[in-house]
Amino acid sequence: MGMTGMALSAMLFKDGVARAAEVPGSGPHHEPQAKSCIWIFLIGGLSHLESFDPKPELNKYAGKSIEDTPYTDTILNKDRINKILLDPSKQKREVYKQIMPLQTGYQRYGQSGIEVSDWFPNIGTCADDVSIARGMWTIDNNHGAQLTYHTGRKITEGAFPTIGSWVSYGLGTQNRNLPEYVVLGNPSADCCGAAWTHGASYLGPQYAGVRMKVDPKNPLSFVSPADEKFTLRQQRENFNLLGKLNRLAGIEYPNDPKLEARIKSYELAFEMQTAVPEVMDFKTESKSTTGLYGIGESGTDRFGQKCLAARRLVERGVRFVQLFHGYSGSAGAWDSHLNIKKLHSKLAQQVDKPVAGLIKDLRQRGMLDDTLVVLGSEFGRTPGAEDRPDTPKVAGTGRDHHPHGFNVLMAGGGVKKGFVYGATDELGFHAVENRHYVTDLHATVLHQMGLDTRRMEIPGRKRLEMDFGDVMHGILT
Repeated sequence: MGMTGMALSAMLFKDGVARAAEVPGSGPHHEPQAKSCIWIFLIGGLSHLESFDPKPELNKYAGKSIEDTPYTDTILNKDRINKILLDPSKQKREVYKQIMPLQTGYQRYGQSGIEVSDWFPNIGTCADDVSIARGMWTIDNNHGAQLTYHTGRKITEGAFPTIGSWVSYGLGTQNRNLPEYVVLGNPSADCCGAAWTHGASYLGPQYAGVRMKVDPKNPLSFVSPADEKFTLRQQRENFNLLGKLNRLAGIEYPNDPKLEARIKSYELAFEMQTAVPEVMDFKTESKSTTGLYGIGESGTDRFGQKCLAARRLVERGVRFVQLFHGYSGSAGAWDSHLNIKKLHSKLAQQVDKPVAGLIKDLRQRGMLDDTLVVLGSEFGRTPGAEDRPDTPKVAGTGRDHHPHGFNVLMAGGGVKKGFVYGATDELGFHAVENRHYVTDLHATVLHQMGLDTRRMEIPGRKRLEMDFGDVMHGILT
């Protein structure tokens, strides 16, 4: 089906060049370093302490109260900490009384000597290709932070455009047969943002993420013809007629975003009937490639398939691929309030080899330089063991939510290699060096993709200063 004349801006041109006069976001604003972004989100709260920011002082003072360490004044600074965390009368738990030792070892990797926990040995072998931003912080201490991580706003404020939707809005498509923004894996549950974590809010539904499954027989719901006897030619004729009707409706409702989104969805669905199954079919991939992702192996197969699908999508011009891991129907599998050693080690095994395989595969194909990979979670986890008086079963085997300091891993797309940017204090409590709010991460991704977040203004929408974020120039080449 050809263009109908309605505002199908997200499809644009076969050559994928977004022209400023015809794209709402007027981008790109400058020469991009990255063509695409693969955004990996671990649902529930990855422990920064047992991933990419290990703290040996936790072992030194294990079992002691924070008040018994030399760091009391810095860590319990009332001006820098959400007071509710220290007030058991408001939140029936005291999570910082007893310091918990590291639940796994760690070692230095590569020439850069970046410290990585023993739960992520494969990612450790990629140390010289990645940067770790260790000074991240956020504003929500509960799992609404999953939405905050993607939009910069608290869940109580409602839906706002996600980082992926801004990319889609600002750049348009590089491949008219595929969406510019794809979502793989179950996103956050209703408690924590749900579809809002890949939505576009006031930008319009045409810029939201399109959920897909890694299944060549059924990669996207409602795309296959209802009647198998319905030929491609017949479909095209029907879509041409539909296009004429849509044009007539467009005359009466020229600025209806829902109509525009529906027209786009029909056109795109038609094109995707052949494009999407081909992307999700790995028959052309060599055994060495699928093995790199852990496909066919126990524990790593499912997420490995998602990571390989992400590479195949960006290879075909998809701008933003969002991968979710750890869906549980509630806060997320990474939310280890108890038994963190057992839970985190199992989850880490599921993602470690696939993520490392993705980085290595992109590098050997010459794609890492212009593909930005981001791995993160909504917040970190507390240095102290969690102990809830009202819940006896949670007795010092896990860590609670921790928004004051955590880390994000980045690779490719103009990010420095083998580099640590920012820091938390000696116990991993506060971000104390190169502190960055989550929208700074957004601004950095957009900057590397050629977009200036401050130049993407929406008529009638007043954005807060925190929404724009500041580019983390120190982590870039």
